[in-house]
Amino acid sequence: MSFSKETKSEMCRAGVSADSCRHSLVYGMVLFSRVFSPSAVSLTTESSSVATLYSSMLSSLTSVIVDTSVALTRRGSDRSLYNISVPDTGDCERIFDFFGHEKKALNLRLNRSNIEDESDLSYFIRGAFLVCGNVTDPEKDYHLEFVVPFKNLAGDLSRIISETGIISAQPRIVMRKGSYVVYIKGSDSIADMLTYMGAPMASLEVVQKKIYRSVRNKVNRKINSETANLKKTADAAAKQLRAIEVIRKKRGLGYLSDELRELAELREENPEYNLRELGEALSVPISRSGVNHRLKRLIEIAGELKEEDKRINAEESQKEY
Repeated sequence: MSFSKETKSEMCRAGVSADSCRHSLVYGMVLFSRVFSPSAVSLTTESSSVATLYSSMLSSLTSVIVDTSVALTRRGSDRSLYNISVPDTGDCERIFDFFGHEKKALNLRLNRSNIEDESDLSYFIRGAFLVCGNVTDPEKDYHLEFVVPFKNLAGDLSRIISETGIISAQPRIVMRKGSYVVYIKGSDSIADMLTYMGAPMASLEVVQKKIYRSVRNKVNRKINSETANLKKTADAAAKQLRAIEVIRKKRGLGYLSDELRELAELREENPEYNLRELGEALSVPISRSGVNHRLKRLIEIAGELKEEDKRINAEESQKEY
């Protein structure tokens, strides 16, 4: 089961404390169910929990007969579509009147009289989310949305969510495939909204996934940093060893001062050592900066010997010419 379906199932199991809350919940479900008019009231959903809640609570609140049918989304699939409808047109008209909507209204808008006080707002928004909402798995992204069929209704929902004060900014609205999407971003805002709508366990999972992702990202950054440092150390050691090999072949390590010769031999014997370890292993320990200075001097000497050989070869070539 997807995270969004699990969240809706949790909301459906949440209790409804008072008649006014039940009224607001059912109103949120019918208003955002895509088919709500004087001639038709219906809902199509993939959630059996939402289908059962919608059917039972609408029937109980308005005393109408509700039909439910089930169909597979496609052949060979185990996903089902639940269609809940009010078959009698007269009952549809009575439901429309029950929630205070005018039959001749040009646009379907939110009727605030169905939400008695601030405590009922969460039930209304929960009802809307159950029938048109979706929340992305926090393992992938932080995104919660309501897909609304009408522009003005989407604006009403965005404003009423903002009025709750649960999130810091008003939800944004975009158009997608002919519908208006009211959406919320950010883990904290989504976690707070889920708790507000009656899904504290889903909210907790969002918080836990955020913590997990944060720790994982820190670990990855540390590993990447350590890997980069190891590569840097290995590249530096390889350059130092090549310089020491040049000195050995061209002049021998006896050409070096005692302190440089000791460090050169120590580096050849311990190519994996970092600067601190090299400094501590010398007969007279020195600091990292001291080791770094001596190694740079070895590289400079190797470069000088190469340039000297080039100069000698060039002079010999001129003599032969």
